[in-house]
Amino acid sequence: MAGEGDSEPGKSFKLLGFLDVQNVPCARESVLYGSLGSLVMGLGYFLATSRVRRSCDVAVGGFICTMLGYWFYCRYNLAQQRIRQRMLKEGMKNRVLFEGSYLDPEKEQTGSERSDS
Repeated sequence: MAGEGDSEPGKSFKLLGFLDVQNVPCARESVLYGSLGSLVMGLGYFLATSRVRRSCDVAVGGFICTMLGYWFYCRYNLAQQRIRQRMLKEGMKNRVLFEGSYLDPEKEQTGSERSDS
């Protein structure tokens, strides 16, 4: 049927022709929060001043500021998470590598406890 499944599963949405919203981390959330910020700031300015043109300018500025602000916040958190994952992965690899050898930190603790008894 023509109405069902018009979009292909592999096809993604590109904003302004270059930002792949589906595959770029944080892009979707940034656009959604930016549009919400735009609505809130534009509507708030309109309700406060009743100036339509200036409210649209404030809405566009609110979209840009909110989107960029959330983009940097999200990308920073993503980078921190990747660093923690890399450190954990390295630690697990070292644990497996050194387990049972003289470099194993747990072996030193258990060895000293055995000599005390």
